[in-house]
Amino acid sequence: MAKFAYKALDKEGKESFGVVDADTQALAINDIRSLGLYPTKVRPATRADERRAIKKKGGLNELYFGGVSTKQLVIMTRQLATLIDAGLPLLRSINVLIAQQKASKLKDILREISADIQGGSTFSEALAKHPKQFDRLFVNMVRAGEVGGMLEVVLNRLAVFMERRQALKRRVRAAMIYPIAVMVIATAIVLFLITYIVPEFALIFEDFGAQLPWMTRFLISAGDFIKYKWWVMSLWFNGTIIGLKLIGKIPVVRRGADRVFLKVPLLGDLITKIAVARFARTLGTLITSGVPILQSLRITKETIGNVVIEHAIDKVHDSIKEGDTIAAPLDEARVFPAMVVNMIDVGEETGSLDSMLMKVADIYDAEVEAAVETMLRLLEPAIIVILGFIVGFIVIALYLPIFTLADVMSDAT
Repeated sequence: MAKFAYKALDKEGKESFGVVDADTQALAINDIRSLGLYPTKVRPATRADERRAIKKKGGLNELYFGGVSTKQLVIMTRQLATLIDAGLPLLRSINVLIAQQKASKLKDILREISADIQGGSTFSEALAKHPKQFDRLFVNMVRAGEVGGMLEVVLNRLAVFMERRQALKRRVRAAMIYPIAVMVIATAIVLFLITYIVPEFALIFEDFGAQLPWMTRFLISAGDFIKYKWWVMSLWFNGTIIGLKLIGKIPVVRRGADRVFLKVPLLGDLITKIAVARFARTLGTLITSGVPILQSLRITKETIGNVVIEHAIDKVHDSIKEGDTIAAPLDEARVFPAMVVNMIDVGEETGSLDSMLMKVADIYDAEVEAAVETMLRLLEPAIIVILGFIVGFIVIALYLPIFTLADVMSDAT
């Protein structure tokens, strides 16, 4: 197969340059047109043309910022499933999507995928070259869809899976807006009091030369430190975060921390419910799409985010490898709730494991939302109590010297 360099115009009249693989010049022109471009010049490519095309990333002259969002992936996946279901070949469907896309990272990736497929790669192999955008779950489901001849069905399932996962994240983020906003505003008010109001009172107190109470001295020192040595706090804060991240990468430390998190009241329950929902949704989607059970478990393990629960999934993997069931090792791990284990056990016995896992996922998605709301209800009064204590401390620290000064002035008279 030969390489042909081309210059072409898009629908907006902008010129682009690139290189395509084709058997003949006529086929190269057809491929260029299928990208939504109008070729003005097509000729055999030289090595200089190939280097130039690589620099331009497949002839993309537009500038774009940012990566590929989940929303973009969901829309692209749904559109691709619709086009394939309508009877269009895969390559033609991808080229239609490329023509519809505005300048973006996703458009660039789709062009590279299109070129790989033209070069003889399968769709899943082309996707695997972009692991940041298409994770193992996406690639393996597409591979199963290719083998089973139901790619459009699998793509629709992927879109639904990503939409539900993203919807849960959005609901949790929306619920966190109020307490975060309260904390930010309250912190700003406290900093203003400490750095601007307290120093004014300090100047008044110094004029009388009286011994100030320890609370007032502490407040003045804190204000001076924040105002003049804020960079020390910044270094300490950033250093602490970096240090915790580095320590957290040590396997023993991470395993111990994850075990402790699971035992913390409320937080441990929430972590368990999130892990169960992810486990059930991911495993159920993969099994439904035709991915082998052992491979599905390996992929599911990567989505959990807790070493203790990942270890339980490893035991399930080993159990199935030896011909046993999923439910038994899950029950022995004492991590998953009894209801989940029983539902999975029933699913295995009745041959409806995939549908039972999806039911478990739906139940625990709702449980996660309820748990988050409960934690936020408890968090709001806790924030009020903490802020009340801080403001009360500031008020008392400012009023105590007034009584001390009154005693000094009465002694002086």
